[in-house]
Amino acid sequence: MATPSGPPPVTVSAFRGSAVGVTATLIGFLALVELTSGILQGYYVPLISDLVKHLGIRDADFNWFEAAQLLLSAIVVPVLAKLGDMVGHKRMLLLATVLTAGASWWLVAANDFTSFLIAWALQGFYVVWLPLEIALIFDRGRRTGRAASETRRAAGLLVVALEAGAIIGALAGGAIFTGLGGNVQVTLMIPAIAVTLVFFAVLFGVPESTPMPGKRTLDFGGFTMLTIGLLLITSGLTFLRLNGPETWWVWALIALGVLTFLPFGLYELRQPDPAIDLRVLRQPNMWPVQLTAGLVGISLLGAQAPLSTFAGTDPVNGYGLGLSAGSRSILIGVYLLSMIVGAILFPIVSRALSPRVTLIGATFLVALGYALFLPFHAETWQVFVNMFIAGVGSGALVGAMPAAAAAAAPQGQTGIAAALTNTTKTIGGSFASAIFAVVLFQGASTAVTSTASSLSGYLVVWSICAGGALVAGVLLFFVPKLAFADETAPVVAEQRLTP
Repeated sequence: MATPSGPPPVTVSAFRGSAVGVTATLIGFLALVELTSGILQGYYVPLISDLVKHLGIRDADFNWFEAAQLLLSAIVVPVLAKLGDMVGHKRMLLLATVLTAGASWWLVAANDFTSFLIAWALQGFYVVWLPLEIALIFDRGRRTGRAASETRRAAGLLVVALEAGAIIGALAGGAIFTGLGGNVQVTLMIPAIAVTLVFFAVLFGVPESTPMPGKRTLDFGGFTMLTIGLLLITSGLTFLRLNGPETWWVWALIALGVLTFLPFGLYELRQPDPAIDLRVLRQPNMWPVQLTAGLVGISLLGAQAPLSTFAGTDPVNGYGLGLSAGSRSILIGVYLLSMIVGAILFPIVSRALSPRVTLIGATFLVALGYALFLPFHAETWQVFVNMFIAGVGSGALVGAMPAAAAAAAPQGQTGIAAALTNTTKTIGGSFASAIFAVVLFQGASTAVTSTASSLSGYLVVWSICAGGALVAGVLLFFVPKLAFADETAPVVAEQRLTP
């Protein structure tokens, strides 16, 4: 910056013009990463039955793959994000991509339950991609003074790529498998190739972020306690879903996990560079965002399986749509398209209103969508409308949550702040999956067909989803009105000091 004896005055526009901020090229390369993330999430879904036959296991055993991946992602995401804050987010993005690619290739060669389980779990490293990308974008945007707004816009585009990838993956998985004559191993090579190519896109197309100067150390003690707590809670929720609520030791695991956070909190408050800065976490522009991510995770991650089974239930039970697998795929496609709409609208509406008001509106849309299921679920068009409304809100929140957390975090903590929204979302989804499985199983005895649950069970599921989103919207009212705004004031102040 200019000094009284230095060069000519520097204007705000000149400052912004000289700074290299968020470029279309950067967003384009990161969108390729999220497109691949979506492919990974959608590609294997139509192949589940064939993978079960390929491995010689039962349908129920596939639940262990999903549970293992959730466990791993909940544990490793905060660690990699913190390391990104310390040594560079691009480095950690490359590391996570290498691990995901290695696991994807391992899936090609895995022919037994154990090896497939390990490989599937390790593939969960892709979950850290989005938080690291948000941190990278926020770092570039900080150079122009428009970090918050540029991150919101970029996050919306990344979510569009993510959901588009999920649609492409879901359509391609079954089509490629059929086209290859049922060859499982060759079919599984496609996502492995995609992840491998993405590594080079990041390597050559994404610039590194700028870590804070000074020596920083990884808080091994804090992350160890955090890992133990998350492992106990998420594994307890998994066993609750598999073993039922009458199993006492399941509740003991969850209770131990919760109690672990008491010594964790005391320990973290004494650390100069803690794993999670609780002082930042308790700020009014941070804690409602993190809790919102967990509450929205209830519907975002926990409600999709019940919605699919409801749509496929034979109407002879007195409810259900009786849709075929193909029709259910269209229903899921409509939901994914509505999430794309929400992701596109969020930054636009945020400019017209404010990020805080738009976040509140998005949570209320999710609440409204699921609340409408209570009176309106008898007709196919009603279910489509309900899911579309909830999907618009969910699509806005997927990218908005990590972007809002990054905007609320101090410099040097954007990665871990964005990653924590994913961790709380995962815990919320795990909690919901466990509770929903119990609720639907207990109602199965009243159904006509052997595989169906009761309507009352589905009503409870929708009520919990609507209630969780509604509580999230109320919590966001505690966020300061001007939260998540661009920090342009420092640039203006420096300009005023220039004679």
